[in-house]
Amino acid sequence: MSGLEATLSRIRGRIEKYPRLEQKTPQYECPKCRDTGWIEYEDANGYQFAKHCECWEVRESRRFMEQSGISEEFQKKGFDEFDTRNNPQLVNAKYKAIEYARTFLQFEHTRRNSIMFCGQVGSGKTHLGTAICGSLMGRNIAVCYMSYRNAATKIKQVMLDEAVYSRELQRYMQARVLYVDDLLKGRITESDINILYEIVNFRYMNNMPLIISTEKTIDGLLEFDEATGSRMIEMCRGNIIQLQGRELNYRLA
Repeated sequence: MSGLEATLSRIRGRIEKYPRLEQKTPQYECPKCRDTGWIEYEDANGYQFAKHCECWEVRESRRFMEQSGISEEFQKKGFDEFDTRNNPQLVNAKYKAIEYARTFLQFEHTRRNSIMFCGQVGSGKTHLGTAICGSLMGRNIAVCYMSYRNAATKIKQVMLDEAVYSRELQRYMQARVLYVDDLLKGRITESDINILYEIVNFRYMNNMPLIISTEKTIDGLLEFDEATGSRMIEMCRGNIIQLQGRELNYRLA
């Protein structure tokens, strides 16, 4: 045996003393794109292109919700964490929310494809709306979160810049599902009427779902603007949950 062979033999002997480390397969949330958000595909002519993976919209939805001001802890609250306190109104609200999420794909493209939680402050409207979002996004159904007061303020600030104004509106108009949280919270102006009408009317005309939480009552929505309010009511018909009574305010419990 040559000197080189002897050296290699000793090295192999030392290596065999130690267990071989198993190579771990990377764990991806989306194996299809390996969490890049992009996939390659080939057209009929053999040209290769890159396009967004189907998981991309959901990732954007999560990112947008993270930037919305809703804490990560609150985002994790699902239906199981919603405490009905054995109150019939809250039991019904939870049931409606679960059924809406469960059967969403059956009615997504129909006229009555939306849901609204309205009324009493502190009754868990945002919790249920967020739980629906979590359920839908868990099935790769993208939801755009719109904190009404913050979004309306931002949109009004860019109204004189037509390109930016249009881009801000399109975000909410074109989303597969739009969750409007705390609708009409704060002081309402003529601009609010115009902004909300553009968003709601587009979605109404194209059968695009809304999830709405608001302290307004049904009458309050119609008083705000009958054209906009009546469209939202029609879209949510069968899934309008009005919560009434200070006893529902968990902050006072």
